[in-house]
Amino acid sequence: MSIVHKIGRRKTSVARVYVKPGTGNITINKKDSKAYFGTDVLVYKINQPFILTETVGQYDVTVNVFGGGITGQAEAIRMGLSRALCEINEEFRGMLKPHGLLTRDARMVERKKPGQKKARKRFQFSKR
Repeated sequence: MSIVHKIGRRKTSVARVYVKPGTGNITINKKDSKAYFGTDVLVYKINQPFILTETVGQYDVTVNVFGGGITGQAEAIRMGLSRALCEINEEFRGMLKPHGLLTRDARMVERKKPGQKKARKRFQFSKR
């Protein structure tokens, strides 16, 4: 089997994920995953597709990710990994889909409107 390339997106983050058979190394922007994401929660989010499909340590992953914050990047990587695993084995789809890992989370930041402080917050109203 050759390298599988998939793209995952979340908010303004875009992750290009390359998966190949290996020993379980995850490299993100030429850094180790634990070094790139400081918290255990974000490292768990990245490993979630492997945990659900019981393929931990079977694939080497290389990721190029840009845009957004660290949470958006982690969730973009998770989506890319889920898509790649589905291409490797179609049976994984039934394990990943109930957990929502194959669905693009369309929630984006709402734009600021003119004449207001933020997207929904208004300036203080003065009757007189």
